[in-house]
Amino acid sequence: MRAVLVALLGGVLVLSGCSGGEDGRESPTFAAERPAADGDVDSPELAAARDAAGIEPCPDTTDDPVAGDGLPDVTLACLGGGDDVRLAGLRGRPHVVNLWASWCAPCREELPVLQAAHTALGDRVGFLGVDYADPDPAAALELADRSGVTYPLVADPDEDVRKELGVIGLPQTVFVDADGTVVATERTAYDSEQDLLAAIDEHLGVKP
Repeated sequence: MRAVLVALLGGVLVLSGCSGGEDGRESPTFAAERPAADGDVDSPELAAARDAAGIEPCPDTTDDPVAGDGLPDVTLACLGGGDDVRLAGLRGRPHVVNLWASWCAPCREELPVLQAAHTALGDRVGFLGVDYADPDPAAALELADRSGVTYPLVADPDEDVRKELGVIGLPQTVFVDADGTVVATERTAYDSEQDLLAAIDEHLGVKP
């Protein structure tokens, strides 16, 4: 009987990682729910999938990292090939940096919301997706394509940003001002374009 109760409790804990949060938005999917990351993020097949999806090239970044409370000084490969991105060099305009993965259930619902906000704001705010701890970059690009995502995507299969960004689950969204300073981090999924645009206005001072 004890073994049965432990098993049932374990199932409840796993499901709770994907259930609705107190504010009605979905809670993140936790790392214990995903397989180990193992996969090449740059191949001719992945490049073809990225181009077919219409995903934008990865941004150029400066050589000098931001001093103080900026993004971690980590360089990540562009998903599907292209220029690597030094996160600490993202500056010049505000950025929304979203951590997601193909195995993350709430991310599937959130990706179209991010794309809608990207479309609404144009060049005033940069968007960057980080495919995090994902064992299947091909599945990630397929999901991005189905979700209509066109903003740039990088890959972090080895969880290089986990400690400095305090990643405990996905999705996670980091708001970065034009000077490269991290001004806010949200760890719940945005379920509407209006909610995300309101957060961008609050944290980055950019109105739709």
